Amino acid sequence: MSFHHFAFLTPGNFSAAAPGAGLEETLRLITEGENLGFDSAWVRQRHLERGISSAATFLAAASQRTSRIGLGTAVIQLGYENPFRLAEDLATVEALSGGRLNAGFSDGPAPFASLLGDVLPPLFAPDEPYGRAERLRHALSSPVLANEPLAGNAAGPQLPRLHPHVPALLDRLWYGAGSQRSATWAGRSGFHLLTGNVITAEASEDFLAEQIRLVGTFRQSLPRAQTGTGRVAVGRVILPLDGAGPERREKFKGFAASRLERTRQPNGPRRTMFLPDIAGTLDEIAKALREDPVLQITGELRLELPYEFGIEDYRHILQRFAEIVPDLRAPSSPGQPAPVLAAHPAV
Repeated sequence: MSFHHFAFLTPGNFSAAAPGAGLEETLRLITEGENLGFDSAWVRQRHLERGISSAATFLAAASQRTSRIGLGTAVIQLGYENPFRLAEDLATVEALSGGRLNAGFSDGPAPFASLLGDVLPPLFAPDEPYGRAERLRHALSSPVLANEPLAGNAAGPQLPRLHPHVPALLDRLWYGAGSQRSATWAGRSGFHLLTGNVITAEASEDFLAEQIRLVGTFRQSLPRAQTGTGRVAVGRVILPLDGAGPERREKFKGFAASRLERTRQPNGPRRTMFLPDIAGTLDEIAKALREDPVLQITGELRLELPYEFGIEDYRHILQRFAEIVPDLRAPSSPGQPAPVLAAHPAV
C-alpha cells in the first residue's frame, strides 16, 4: 500500500523557566518539517500545563516561518472556548497562512472545569453535545448580521460580519472522534475525521477492529453528495531506532515498553483503549505501517510525537522517518511532484 499525506503532531513542550525558548524550538521544528517534505504540522492545545495553550496564536507565528506546509490543531477542546472569538482567531491564521490551516476540535466539558470555576464560558444544554462545534462552524461561515451598514467604529459604517471572511476554511474543519457517536456526528456535519492511538471500546476489545469500524461509521454518515470524499487522518506514535545512539535507543524502547500494559485491555469507566507504540528500525516501521489495516483504508498518517521528549529526540524522529517517506508515498498526480525530502546526518 502507499500513502498520500504525511504529517506530524508536536506537543510544544517548554520549561517553566524559559517558555519562549521552548516555543521557539517548536517553531523551528515545524520549519524543519517543511524542509523535510512533510505535508502538514499539527499542534496540541494544552491547558494548565507546560505546552501550547493558544494554538491559534502559535500557528499565526508558524505561518510566518513557513510557506508550504499545512498547519493544524489536533485538537482544540471547545469546552474552554467562546466559539465566536475562536472563529475570529482561526480566520486570522487562515488569512496569514495563505489558506494552509486545518482546524481540529473536540467538544464537551473542559477537563479542568472544576479548577477554573466561573472563568469558563457557560455550558450548553445537555441535549446538544456538539453545540460549540456547530456554533463555531456557523461563525466561520461569516453570515452578514444586519440588513444595512452600521456605524460606530473608526472605519465608518460597515455590514457587520466575522472578519477576515475566509470561506475556504470551512472545507478544512476536523473533529477528533473516539466513539461511534462522535464519528457519526462528524460525518453528518461535514467535518473531516481525526483518529489516533486512543479509542473507545464499544463493539469489541480489538483496537484496530474498533478503529476500522469508526472510519466506516464516519464515511457512511457523510452527506450523500460527499460520500467517499471525507478525509480521515490516523495518528501513530513512531520511534525510529536507526541512527540513534545507545542512550536514545534505550530511551525510546523503554518509553514504548512502559506504555505496553495499558494496551492489553480497555481502561477506566469509559473503556478507553490504546495502541502500542512502534519502536524499531526503519524497515520494521515501514512494514508495520504497510500492514496497518486502518492506514490501508485511509492513507493519511500523522506521527504523534511523545509528550515531554527533548527537541533533539523530536528532530531525530522526523529526520529518520523522512528517509522512508519516498518509498511509502503514493505516486504523484500529473503535474504534482512529490516533495523532495532532504538527507540529514544521523542525530
